[in-house]
Amino acid sequence: MRRRETFVFATDLNRHRGRTLLRVLLALMPLLLLAGFLLNYIQSHQVVYTSERVAVPNLPNDLENYSILHLSDLHGSELGENQVLFRNSIRNASSSVIVMTGDMLGKDGEIEPLLDLIAVLPEGTPKLYLPGDEDPAYLDTYAHSSLSPLSDWAEQLVASGVTILDEPVLFTRGRNGSARIWFIPEEIYTLNLENMETSYQTQLKALNAKSSLSPDEAALKRVMEYQTARVSRIRSSIKSMKETDVQVVVSHAPVTESYLSTVSGLRGSSSFSLRNAALILSGHYCGGMWRLPFGGPIFVEDFGWFPPDDGICGWIWLGGIPQYISPGLGASRLVSWQPFRLFNSPAATRLVLSNSRQ
Repeated sequence: MRRRETFVFATDLNRHRGRTLLRVLLALMPLLLLAGFLLNYIQSHQVVYTSERVAVPNLPNDLENYSILHLSDLHGSELGENQVLFRNSIRNASSSVIVMTGDMLGKDGEIEPLLDLIAVLPEGTPKLYLPGDEDPAYLDTYAHSSLSPLSDWAEQLVASGVTILDEPVLFTRGRNGSARIWFIPEEIYTLNLENMETSYQTQLKALNAKSSLSPDEAALKRVMEYQTARVSRIRSSIKSMKETDVQVVVSHAPVTESYLSTVSGLRGSSSFSLRNAALILSGHYCGGMWRLPFGGPIFVEDFGWFPPDDGICGWIWLGGIPQYISPGLGASRLVSWQPFRLFNSPAATRLVLSNSRQ
């Protein structure tokens, strides 16, 4: 009987192996997707709370261990019913001040999730809010539900015990308040107060010259009066600053080295200068939104594809000045195809000031 011979060529073998590998991958795909979904669900349903120390040279002894709870970019997210996930995360946390670096409201100015979050923050702790680029205007130049120059949402924040940070805010400690720490909106360093004051006074003069005002004109007048008084308060704060004061700069978007170099030379005051900042707080990028599992960001506007975390979240040093960029709590609307956080836990950070000599 004639023996039948079968020849197996390398191309056939490779094709067979390729089909087998494809079948294995297709079979594993549902499991991989399920595992990814579960991992993202777990990460998105836990608020990561961390506490970090910040070295501040020449920090007054009375400000040793002064702590800042830094929150940013909630974007109207609901972290559990009545923000229970956030509340559980910071349950035993205490801080000297709470600073929110903007974009905490939801789409179209939805404020309820933010008010729920504020309700679970420690009572009696000062709370500062710097509006972000996706927040509505905090001053309303049109007639609205009250006679306040503040927008309705800003009024609600103030009523809940929050200070809108649109001018330097001073806290003191120690005997006779000798240890002083300022929280300063970044934009203050670039304002031309003289031009602002002239502009507001000109508009006020024109409004006061009218025999009667429409509701919208009356609202505009209230805002101009508010702004005129704010300029006066800013000027007074700058004049009272001392070189021994600690300056914490608050910015929504991270400050860059080039911006720092430009702004530092705008004012002649030796005390009031961005170069004198002991710490910069910012947010804006929500930790990169979509991240690789246990890895870095996938795509970030202004940075491109697969950038490092530098300048996006965490620590970055600008000429020796530490800047902490909050990973945020919610999902930004900057990139339309990233409508939620992926493998990116919401985060809150407590920063503790300490003298570097200790």
